[in-house]
Amino acid sequence: MADQSPKLTRIGLAGLAVMGQNLALNIAEKGFPISVYNRTTSKVDETVERAKVEGNLPVFGFHDPELFVKSIQKPRVIIMLVKAGAPVDQTIKTLSAYMEKGDCIIDGGNEWYENTESREKATSELGLLYLGMGVSGGEEGARNGPSLMPGGSFEAYKYIEDILLKVAAQVPDSGPCVTYIGKGGSGNFVKMIHNGIEYGDMQLIAEAYDVLKSVGKLSNEELKDVFSEWNNGELQSFLIEITADIFGIKDDKGDGYLVDKVLDKTGMKGTGKWTVQQAAELSIAAPTIESSLDSRFLSGLKEERTEAAKVFKSGGFGDILTDQTVDKKKLIDDVRKALYASKICSYAQGMNLIRAKSIEKGWDLKLGELARIWKGGCIIRAIFLDRIKKAYDRNPELANLLVDPEFAKEIIERQYAWRRVVCLAINSGISTPGMSASLAYFDTYRRERLPANLVQAQRDYFGAHTYERIDIPGSFHTEWFKIAKKINN
Repeated sequence: MADQSPKLTRIGLAGLAVMGQNLALNIAEKGFPISVYNRTTSKVDETVERAKVEGNLPVFGFHDPELFVKSIQKPRVIIMLVKAGAPVDQTIKTLSAYMEKGDCIIDGGNEWYENTESREKATSELGLLYLGMGVSGGEEGARNGPSLMPGGSFEAYKYIEDILLKVAAQVPDSGPCVTYIGKGGSGNFVKMIHNGIEYGDMQLIAEAYDVLKSVGKLSNEELKDVFSEWNNGELQSFLIEITADIFGIKDDKGDGYLVDKVLDKTGMKGTGKWTVQQAAELSIAAPTIESSLDSRFLSGLKEERTEAAKVFKSGGFGDILTDQTVDKKKLIDDVRKALYASKICSYAQGMNLIRAKSIEKGWDLKLGELARIWKGGCIIRAIFLDRIKKAYDRNPELANLLVDPEFAKEIIERQYAWRRVVCLAINSGISTPGMSASLAYFDTYRRERLPANLVQAQRDYFGAHTYERIDIPGSFHTEWFKIAKKINN
């Protein structure tokens, strides 16, 4: 029955879509009695019913917001899991009417970090504490142990540290996948970059699939075996594991495999776009993440692509340009190496974005600690993150993951395979924007001298933007046009 609990509960949760329900059940299962509330009351009853079925868990449902707030022990802590934007403001308005000084609100959604900062300021005027907490791991993670990224009021974090340490994913030898991230909107910002890295990871895996399927002619059964094998080595990760699973699932509505019936049009919710916008704002190169976003945009042009395929087919362009025979075993090994090397570049870009923002905002974020809390529970969890943590442990001031001695060695060992895969894809007419962008990022970063001298000379020619010299200190301007005119005459 709703609107009743025998005694005050430890914590409240408002917003009972699947993520909210699962997180509430996870909290209750860890021994913390929890009050739950949702504007659509049927969700409250559904959650309470699930709590009974899943082990008589201490979940208490409320249809009335006032009774919900008053059922929680002081200082009250309420987690919101509602859609970003206006629904968050509406929920804060509804709940804060009954909350008291010292109580705390935690937004567990994917919110734009500046919105969290303005809400923290607004709620502090009401005497309330506020946290913006990234939650990663999807529905399964929320139920069994997510990666949690709380940022904002440290005092508020301390209120619920005991809960978060138990609710988060637990990684042997590494601990719970949660840490206090930092002040302001840092928790939301870190989760946003996590999602940007996730976009890059997914794109790189899709490209590996495309090359193996389109050029290597691997069947779904072979792809399942390849990805399963990869998941036992350096690429071991949640995304590789689920990819292997996907290749093995038959279509329940027809013949063949389900993956081949899925429309090639990728959706998105905004965090990838925000990541790329932040990269531009901070002047940080993030080409792998950017290429993954562009690929989603292009995938959305399904009708246009269908028409374009017809146009170019009539000009002699098939789906694959050259139908070459390849050594499958060698190709699989090359693609594995290319995927790993590209992945290093993607994570390097994400970490550089976090560091740049941390410096700008004075958040003092610890990159090694972020790698640690991403090792379990979250979508980008991977064995590879342990190596990232060790890289930052070795050198907290590391300029770029690429120059960590271990990662540099791994890239050097894989670079020829990486180049072979990109060249093979180009010659076959298959786009590998993520792998290509990663390779270009690596090649640009490792070169002491770039053709940027010409671009700067052009800027000075048409806009008198000046330039620096490699041999004399200072700022210079040349009347290029006048000199060129004399020479040409």
